[in-house]
Amino acid sequence: MTGKRANAPQDPGFADIAQLITAARQRAVQAVNTTLIELYWQIGQRISQKIAQAEWGDGVVDELARYLAQTQPGLRGFTRPNLFRMRQFYEAYPDPEFVSAMLRQLPWTHHLIILGQSKRPEEREFYLKLAVQEKWSKRQLERQFKTALFERAVLTPAKVSPVVRQMHPDAASIFKDSYLVEFLELPQNHLEADLHRGLLLRLKDFLIELGHDFCFVGSQYPVQVGGRDFALDLLFFHRGLSSLVAIELKVGRFEPEYLGKLNFYLEALDRDVKKPHEQPSIGVLLCASKDDEVVEYALSRSTSPALIAEYQTQLPDKALLRAKLHEFYLQNTRGDQDEP
Repeated sequence: MTGKRANAPQDPGFADIAQLITAARQRAVQAVNTTLIELYWQIGQRISQKIAQAEWGDGVVDELARYLAQTQPGLRGFTRPNLFRMRQFYEAYPDPEFVSAMLRQLPWTHHLIILGQSKRPEEREFYLKLAVQEKWSKRQLERQFKTALFERAVLTPAKVSPVVRQMHPDAASIFKDSYLVEFLELPQNHLEADLHRGLLLRLKDFLIELGHDFCFVGSQYPVQVGGRDFALDLLFFHRGLSSLVAIELKVGRFEPEYLGKLNFYLEALDRDVKKPHEQPSIGVLLCASKDDEVVEYALSRSTSPALIAEYQTQLPDKALLRAKLHEFYLQNTRGDQDEP
């Protein structure tokens, strides 16, 4: 009898109850995180104000840490370094409405990474918003800092055709000028087949690099025109844009003639694949390298919704990018000062 019960089909209601438990746990974790973030902000506010008003010196924070350890047995996370991090947290985000709207959506570990690695207020806000939007894990957030995503976004915005900008004004914030695929561990002299195969094997990582609204549709996606068969390298769908996104891979540098074939594929997608309620398809040429001036010339009169991007097989030199970003801000500051 015991064996029969073990092998008997489960009642469908069991799964419903399990889902209720999972959802309740998730809400409980979120409620705890919200409470902790607000608590850390309030503690940071008290410490910051006391020090600013010369009521406390830095040494008083040591006394506070010892006092909390004595009066709150078993309490963890309120050491002197952490109390100063709470002060830094408040001073970085002094607006309580911002705390309510944005900050409590991320766990404390994410905030520590963003506070510890961001050099500018706009960089903090950049990673904060994207971490919430993309739902990055701690590991994924750390990777974005390693890839210098902020520096690349400021220094080299996405290269898109005028048609893309007209159709989707926010496309520059969705697509990138370069995509990091260091996780593929490709050899220097790799073939297009190696790149294609690697992206499929590490599709989850590639989707994270693309962005959370990208959905995979197919590889070597078949397109038939005039009795002939063609195949798109990779086809995705972007939920936010409500648009198919075709990605063609090139292991060499960008050449203007590549746009012709991409345009052909986009026309075929719009005529034969696109649903009536969807927006026109967008094409991405993902090349090993590109000359930005050649790209600008090629896209300036293009009537096709296309983008030119490059893939990078190694992490960029972050120190070099930070230096370029510093120079970029200096030039912009001088330009603002020179204006009448």
